[in-house]
Amino acid sequence: MSETGEIGMSTTRRSLWGRLYHGETTFDFVGRRKIGYGISGLILVLTVVFLIVRGLNLGIDFKGGVSWELSSANISQSKVESILSANGISTRDAKIEFLQSRGGGDDRVRIQVSEQTSEVQVAVQKQLAEAGEVTTDDVSRNVVSATWGKEITKKAIVALIVFIILLSLYISWRFEWKMAIAAIVAMLHDVAISVGIYAILHLTVTPATVIAFLTILGFSLYDTIVVFDKVHENAKRFGSSKVGYGDIVNLSSNEVLMRSLNTSIAALLPVLSVLVVGAWIMGVEVLVDFALALFVGLLTGSYSSLFIATPILANLKGREKRYAAMRDRHASGEELSRLRVSGAAGVTSSRARATADGGAVSEQVRVAADATTVLSHPPRPRKQRRR
Repeated sequence: MSETGEIGMSTTRRSLWGRLYHGETTFDFVGRRKIGYGISGLILVLTVVFLIVRGLNLGIDFKGGVSWELSSANISQSKVESILSANGISTRDAKIEFLQSRGGGDDRVRIQVSEQTSEVQVAVQKQLAEAGEVTTDDVSRNVVSATWGKEITKKAIVALIVFIILLSLYISWRFEWKMAIAAIVAMLHDVAISVGIYAILHLTVTPATVIAFLTILGFSLYDTIVVFDKVHENAKRFGSSKVGYGDIVNLSSNEVLMRSLNTSIAALLPVLSVLVVGAWIMGVEVLVDFALALFVGLLTGSYSSLFIATPILANLKGREKRYAAMRDRHASGEELSRLRVSGAAGVTSSRARATADGGAVSEQVRVAADATTVLSHPPRPRKQRRR
């Protein structure tokens, strides 16, 4: 039996986990790209709708305002609302949070309102202390200017623009400009999806959230570059064969699928630990904003590298003259396994289609299949005849 047949049989005997571990899965990422595009498109449409109708739930650091915090043992929400109303503060725009402490401390209540005069700030502080049966010093008061949040946003946008420019130059130099476009689209997709989830769930956006959004760009880029590096390597390998770029992308994505999963799981577990243990069990509320944004961003980054970046790259490269004739051909199943060994999946796919349509396979196709086969061993030297 030939080496190709042996490898093909060993691949089919393996379980899904075994094929995933050895990079021998045959998922058709390019052929099913419309599913990924559809899921992302739906979330982006919902993002736009929620941003227009309700907008982002910006924290006090971006809107500016005043916050008070005290022990909630002897005070109720109705009492807080009556104190705010008595001082001319609208309870509709006020944010009243009862924070449960899981670290052994007292439960707290936090009140956030828009900017107020210093007289109103002091009056509310005194009345909250009386209602909560604590001293005025036990009621913390924090005043935040809206300009501080605007400066953070401005610097974040500048950093994002500089990052995109440097990223485009590097990927264009290291690989090619079409890969740079695909990577940037996937990266912006991750940020947009993360913002969309915050808008849909009406989660509070804080400076820690913005920092987390910028942090996930690095992970999204790393996972995408891992896949692109394998695509670049396989494109050189099949450079002399008549193999479509979609097949090259599919093969590369399956070969690095296990590595992408391992990287994502290794990155998600610490973030999940911070979110569950630090924020929800120990009650460190400041960690929630950062860890939650990281968790959402890491998930979208893992998804986009396989279902957004690589299909976009396949579309861009498929328009090139050398790949245009094979643009709509995508090997899957046994054909993709055969491509991994022999490099002839594209021709075999054409033969299978011709047979399914009732047509005969021509001698030219057979010769082309033999010509594109990549030998797994060097050809044996011919024996010289004796004279």
